[in-house]
Amino acid sequence: MDEGPRRRRRVKPGTTAAENADLPEARKRIRLLGQENEVLRRAAAHLSQANLPGK
Repeated sequence: MDEGPRRRRRVKPGTTAAENADLPEARKRIRLLGQENEVLRRAAAHLSQANLPGK
């Protein structure tokens, strides 16, 4: 059966089935944290510009 563009799940050497099951959720969480970090970085830049003297 051809899976097409979907990734095939492979067990990586040195990891357990439980660890492999947790990887997609961990990657999703890491991606979300990166997005949250970017929002905070932009907010901080915006607020620092708003507090400059002369504005």
